[in-house]
Amino acid sequence: MARSARPVLSSLGPVALDRDGAEPLHRQLYRALRQAVLDGRLRPGERLPPSRALATEWALSRNTVVTAYDTLLAEGYVTGRVGAGTFVAASLPDAAPGGVAGRDEARRGVGLSARGRALAEAPSIARDRVGRPFALGTPDLGAFPFALWAQLIGRCWRHGGRALATEPDPLGYGPLRAEIAAYLRAVRAVRCEPEQVVIVSGAQQGLALMAQLLLDPGDEAWVEEPGWPGNRAALLGAGARLVPVPVDGEGIDVAAGMARGADARLALVTPSHQFPLGVTMSLARRLRLLDWAAARDAWIVEDDYDSEFHYAGPPLAALQGLDGAGRVIYVGSFSKVMFPALRLGYVVVPPDLVEPVRAARRHFDGGTSVVPQAALHRFLADGHFASHLRAMRSLYAVKRAAILASAEDAFAGFATAEAGEAGMHVLLRLPPDCPDHALAERAARIGLTTPPLSSYYRTDNRAAAGSAAETTDAGTGNGFLLGFAAHDPAALDRAVRDLARLATDIPKG
Repeated sequence: MARSARPVLSSLGPVALDRDGAEPLHRQLYRALRQAVLDGRLRPGERLPPSRALATEWALSRNTVVTAYDTLLAEGYVTGRVGAGTFVAASLPDAAPGGVAGRDEARRGVGLSARGRALAEAPSIARDRVGRPFALGTPDLGAFPFALWAQLIGRCWRHGGRALATEPDPLGYGPLRAEIAAYLRAVRAVRCEPEQVVIVSGAQQGLALMAQLLLDPGDEAWVEEPGWPGNRAALLGAGARLVPVPVDGEGIDVAAGMARGADARLALVTPSHQFPLGVTMSLARRLRLLDWAAARDAWIVEDDYDSEFHYAGPPLAALQGLDGAGRVIYVGSFSKVMFPALRLGYVVVPPDLVEPVRAARRHFDGGTSVVPQAALHRFLADGHFASHLRAMRSLYAVKRAAILASAEDAFAGFATAEAGEAGMHVLLRLPPDCPDHALAERAARIGLTTPPLSSYYRTDNRAAAGSAAETTDAGTGNGFLLGFAAHDPAALDRAVRDLARLATDIPKG
């Protein structure tokens, strides 16, 4: 028999936690506290109860309370003062009429479709703050040739302005599609012709587009566990029913996927450099995944989000290159190699999907802005992209080695740093009695962005107080993802040592 919901912070009104519901407790607590702030029941400058005291009073895991507080902190509803506690912020984000309070009504389902509600309530990771150590996915913008890029933009307008101003091809700028196809064939062993390349406004749009085309509401879709929340949101937007499939040292566990969702219509994977664990899918797993898709008439979406930065020998060829049945859709982006605001990505689709994609783009948005596509074409065709990529790969290899050395020294005997053969982050694994969300809150107060590994699991694996996070064959879900691309080795070393000092001081359990 289910236990009844119990009020939380009774002085704040009839808020309840449903301990047997589908929504994680930390999310319920976060929403209750946020609404209390917006309603004025918790006033600016007022101190929130200490996380340990609140956890004890309401029989919650302290990690659950810390996670709720951490989310409030990241969104600007509260501030933290070292040694003093957590306080309601003096200036609230979007507090004006029609701001957050209005959106909160929509989040509870007013006027939204079932898919809209699923998207609004989907777990997400707060965007990293540019300029702070360990921010994920942020390239070294100081090394990008922006003057050259400005020249290319100007040249495109001068020599092709009238042609570029006309309605674009929904699939993208033809010369750029040809250049990308040639690059992918040579570097990633992708089997494609220019006609199969679709230019999109970032990889996330490409994922959402394919989910809309290939999935009906209620269809099952495999997602990696742990994995990137944005990928999951793209599937939720199509009404998919997500099937979390564990990742081990060989990548996604296909046998587990077949046991949990044998009739799934789609699998979304990151085989070259799994996010966030960094493992590379083995050849045996790749072949088994392809066999499953062919036998079930299912689709595989391969998100090759940062394969360009490979540091140990030649990269393993793309999964798409092994596909003989036309079941793999390959997605990539230029944002991490060049700069995030570029918002240009691409999708390589099997030939029989080209015309359906063209029709969908025509109906959805008409296509992607042409001028940056034309400039990117020249950037690739003139050799600037290859030159920039070589320089960045060399630069990031130095930074990667530096952060690994700093972490090994600063965390010796306490935590371990792991790095796959590719990517722009390393994984710092913490001991079970040093919960990552609690440490992330403290790190935020000293200006560090430390995305907790546990946040990338779809299930709430911090339910029991003092317990270790969910375990996979690749390790535990308790640690940090430390981005290293945007900072020099000296800054990374200082930040690592600051984090180590916090970690050794944090209360355990």
